[in-house]
Amino acid sequence: MTPEAFKRSIRDLQVWCSSCMVAFSGADPIGVLIGAKRPGGTLIQKIAVHPEHRRQGHGRHLLTSLGSKLAILGPPRIIAEVPETFAPACGLFSACGYVQEASLTDYVLPFDSRAAFPPAHGVQTPLPEGRFVIPATVDDLAANGLLGQGDTQLCWERSVETMTARKGEVEGLAVASDERIEAYLLYMQRGTEAEIVSLRSFVDDDGSRLMRLVGELRRGVETVRFPKVHPAEISQDMLEPLGFRSAGGHLLLAARARSD
Repeated sequence: MTPEAFKRSIRDLQVWCSSCMVAFSGADPIGVLIGAKRPGGTLIQKIAVHPEHRRQGHGRHLLTSLGSKLAILGPPRIIAEVPETFAPACGLFSACGYVQEASLTDYVLPFDSRAAFPPAHGVQTPLPEGRFVIPATVDDLAANGLLGQGDTQLCWERSVETMTARKGEVEGLAVASDERIEAYLLYMQRGTEAEIVSLRSFVDDDGSRLMRLVGELRRGVETVRFPKVHPAEISQDMLEPLGFRSAGGHLLLAARARSD
């Protein structure tokens, strides 16, 4: 974490400096908690303790101190998105009263699945007559009332607030008719890798519109990642036919702030 990256996280993720804490042993910093705050809750973005000072209660103290503060100032909801294989962190949050609300799946569309996509071989996935693939931006979707539409739950890094803050880096494609946008894909590309920010369809077509959009994206990249997907956002049954495969995941853990 560099100072510049930290400043960007304040803008993009709403890292709230008064929700960030450092634990000391004498004059030495030995632990840190970085919290991001929005009206609906606080995200524990990072928590770390120096290896020589672990299992001495410092992590618990950082979490309970933040919880006591938020019990007074709000918002009371606190969440963490913890890698499912990170047992020490999962144990820490569990010991502090956090409970699992959902499993967030990290999906990847690797290079070796390219053969599943007709566009890679010069054949386009067909669209119904009168439908076209067009460029789309975050502002375009917001102007059409499509950002945040529907009962979906998104991870913090792909929420509407984050998308809006990063809109200058986000590119997009949409399937549109003369009347409306029927499906869209937002993504950020870094070299030969793309990360999907949002993938939505507003029509029941067995995924053909999404297939076309993902196929268009595959033209310029080797790997497509779709991180921390909540099961209410888009189902595994919808993503697997598009070629996505699970590549691990995160646990969405939550607690209510309280003063002890």
